[in-house]
Amino acid sequence: MIVKFINPQYLRVCLLVVLVILPFHSFCQETEKKTVPDGTEGDVLQASETTKAEKLPWNMFDTSFTTIKLGAGFLYEYAGYVADATTKRQMDSIGSELKYDFDVRDFRILIGGQLKTKRTITWKAGFMYDGDAKSWYVRESGVMIATPEIWGSIFIGRTKEGFSLSKVMNGYSGESLERHMAIDAIPILGDGIKWLGYLPKQKIVWNMGIFADWLSKDQGFSTYSWQFITRAAWLPIHSEEKQTTLHIGGNFRIGQPEDNKIRLKSKPESNTAPIFIDTGTFSANQGTFVGWEIYYSKGPMLFGTEYSWQMFNSSEKNDPVFHGGEVMASYIFTGASRPYTTTSGIYTFIPVEKSVFHGGLGEIEAVLRYSTNELNGGTIQGGRFWRITPTVNWYLSKNFRFEFAYGYGILDRFSLKGATQFFQSRIQILL
Repeated sequence: MIVKFINPQYLRVCLLVVLVILPFHSFCQETEKKTVPDGTEGDVLQASETTKAEKLPWNMFDTSFTTIKLGAGFLYEYAGYVADATTKRQMDSIGSELKYDFDVRDFRILIGGQLKTKRTITWKAGFMYDGDAKSWYVRESGVMIATPEIWGSIFIGRTKEGFSLSKVMNGYSGESLERHMAIDAIPILGDGIKWLGYLPKQKIVWNMGIFADWLSKDQGFSTYSWQFITRAAWLPIHSEEKQTTLHIGGNFRIGQPEDNKIRLKSKPESNTAPIFIDTGTFSANQGTFVGWEIYYSKGPMLFGTEYSWQMFNSSEKNDPVFHGGEVMASYIFTGASRPYTTTSGIYTFIPVEKSVFHGGLGEIEAVLRYSTNELNGGTIQGGRFWRITPTVNWYLSKNFRFEFAYGYGILDRFSLKGATQFFQSRIQILL
């Protein structure tokens, strides 16, 4: 069944990527160096005080006033579907169809560095080509200033709002191909200021931000004219030495929808699929989101769950409330542990002890996730969808990753319940 949905062109691209990356991988050794945070998504830079004493990687440069690191990311995806007759009827009602596809998901250029100042100040800029929109966009870009006086740092610019650990994590570091559906209601980015902090003695990590749309009003992600977000978590267990963390957190978000109108919609955790559930556009002068998150990791094992509610002031639609979340578990068979950073209160990139390019296995991870999202609320019947997804991730090196996923989901919409099988894979490169 799976072989039927693997296109020969996709296999040729996989082979081409391997052949291209092999000659350059010798420049990308997995060695530990002193680092500083580069933005809010778990990225790091080699600290500027070490750049004179240590050999710099091929993509990093040292100047009299700043270090400069160049990077890039590339995602190439494939998705195929098997839908039952009921789902095909639902797709007819939506006006779309499920069809296999393989294409570039995104290509991004990254540049960042650390200023040669007494206070730690890093800067970054990201530019992404969106394969769906066939257009370029600005991603996380701004300045991060260390502020030990208030127990953390300040980021000024375009960044993740800060609601949901899963949403804040770098899209290239997540355990699944897609984030769970319930957080599709949260814009991927915002323009504003965010305060990130950590109290080691109290074991509390937080972020707090306020954002406005005066720079991003015409961007597709800008669905609010302003929004305020806060997220805090308690770490009753956190030991880097024992590779063990227990994270218990809560989220709060409030904002005004752009032009007092909002639309919530979600694909079935497959980028090439049509929108499965959709509220349509409705009037609302305020949106309030609340949610919780619990994550536990010990060595190669990670367990996590999130759930959130989205409440809207809308007399037109009887103040609808929507909700959804996920529960997931992953295990890395080759023994690595996914690191947790207190800078942003998130999990980051899996370290690869010995890549396949140096005679090792890389790292192999198995993931199982159940996710659900319901857009029925008030007088709105946008539908409900749930999905269960086993995934295998093969990290050939810290730069190169293959992902393979099977999904089974049920769409409950138009008084029908239809089942769909998903066959997905991805090539990921991050330098």
